Amino acid sequence: MAEGRNVQWVEVSEGQVGQRIDNFLRTRLKGAPKALIYRIVRKGEVRVNKKRVKVDYRLVVGDLVRIPPLRLAPEEAVRDVSDNLRNLLAGSVLVEGPEWLVINKPSGLAVHGGSGVKIGLIEALRQVREDLDFLELVHRLDRDTSGCLLLAKTRPALLALNNALMQRQMDKQYLALVAGRWPARRDYVSARLDRFEAGNGERRVRVDAEGKVSRTRFAVRETFAKATLVEAEPVTGRTHQIRVHAAHAGHPLLGDDKYGSREGQQLAARLGLSRLFLHAAALTFPEPTSGRPVHIKAPLGDELNEALTRARQQS
Repeated sequence: MAEGRNVQWVEVSEGQVGQRIDNFLRTRLKGAPKALIYRIVRKGEVRVNKKRVKVDYRLVVGDLVRIPPLRLAPEEAVRDVSDNLRNLLAGSVLVEGPEWLVINKPSGLAVHGGSGVKIGLIEALRQVREDLDFLELVHRLDRDTSGCLLLAKTRPALLALNNALMQRQMDKQYLALVAGRWPARRDYVSARLDRFEAGNGERRVRVDAEGKVSRTRFAVRETFAKATLVEAEPVTGRTHQIRVHAAHAGHPLLGDDKYGSREGQQLAARLGLSRLFLHAAALTFPEPTSGRPVHIKAPLGDELNEALTRARQQS
């Protein structure tokens, strides 16, 4: 439970300039869900320089923000980070610069809370890194995907990195284990993708002629008897792109419970895989201030390495 006994008055520093008031409050009011933050802003309980503001108000240096005390019911509070998760995240930071950090995201952890997820990686990191006034995701990874995830520690860095992402100045390389033998001659998959909601409300993606243009580069890294380790580089950045393109090519990812095949699930079980074999193995991006390229790698986790060892033994 997050609770404040008194009204807080916080002066905005240079590192918080340009941040939306709702994101600023989410950092300050740890455990408060987005809906509650929107409500207290709309009701005028949050003031900037003694005036009402809207949730999209962007802060400037010297703004004085009034933050009301909150008492959250247990069912509406974001869960406090557990000691196990705190230790896991603290040990998962790959490289950290003055304006950014890259973490080796664990599989099974959503990047943010919502839709029944009480706590995601960004909410947990904000609790763990209380020394930071600003921390935002630059991009996202699927819940079941592990590997390189970039976060910004200042508003200017976030803007610069978002711009680099839009200008395709950021390269991401993934490792995926797919069912069957991927043909060496097939190095690209181009198929338009469309998002839709399945009958249970789950978000899915399918190949559709009316969907968005999508392209993924694939390269064979190692071939096994019934599977192939491939490197995948998304040229475009659509939701579930690698997973859907691989399935569309006839080689679904092992451990994929959304787009996988029955044969793939059986093979995954034989290899001891209890998770999706998709790992963001490398990330290259321009350093926000200097523009120099930063190249970071994330090692495969034990379960993925053990699955590859079993695949070699069975070949």
